[in-house]
Amino acid sequence: MDQMIGDGGRFPLETWFWEMPICTRWWTTATVLTSGLVQCQLVTPFQLFYSYRAVFQKSQYWRLLTTFLYFGPFSIDLLFQVYFLQRYSRLLEESSGRSPAHFSWLLLYAMVCLILLSPLVSMPFLGHPLSSTLVYIWSRRNPDTRLSFLGLLVFTAPYLPWVLMAFSLTLHGTIPKDEMMGVVIGHVWYFFTDVYPPLHGGSRPFDPPMWWRRLFEGRPREETADGINNEIAVAGAEVPGPEVR
Repeated sequence: MDQMIGDGGRFPLETWFWEMPICTRWWTTATVLTSGLVQCQLVTPFQLFYSYRAVFQKSQYWRLLTTFLYFGPFSIDLLFQVYFLQRYSRLLEESSGRSPAHFSWLLLYAMVCLILLSPLVSMPFLGHPLSSTLVYIWSRRNPDTRLSFLGLLVFTAPYLPWVLMAFSLTLHGTIPKDEMMGVVIGHVWYFFTDVYPPLHGGSRPFDPPMWWRRLFEGRPREETADGINNEIAVAGAEVPGPEVR
């Protein structure tokens, strides 16, 4: 029994869950819960997918979020999707310094782009292309990492999106538009965060704005220190000096 319990009296599954960065943890949890609600027939997939008319004409704004959370009913395919989602989302979030501000800004960018492009490809559920976006960015940032696909094919990380596309094409017999969309959106982000800055004096146009960082991280130490110094200086100026008679 003791061997089944990890450090701190937690089971391995619990430890794995709490070790995930916060954005990945909540996205994974929401994905499993959404499929559970559908499985229990508390909601239906028709209430979850993105539709411009449903969102902006019928004010069903929750669809802007649920379209990224539903990957299908409980099945082996769902387990594979959840594993893939949390693995590469976690790796990418951890590589960003486990900063919820930076990683959530990336998620927001990808979600907005996918919602804008979804009418062009008639894609109601957008969780898979969002996951594909993260996979592409991670693969470009880890060019020397070697991967194995099904224990048969060994390749470096930058080829991962293309291997997955080929596998999807072979398995389903259709062009994987969702993964292609993820690659395009991911490449734009990768270019402006990894390629563009060294060529333009360190300019980082895709970094989160300061107001967004404050939502997650509070006021930066430098800003807080400057504010305290300014307040001390103002207070000192307001203290009256000794009267001269």
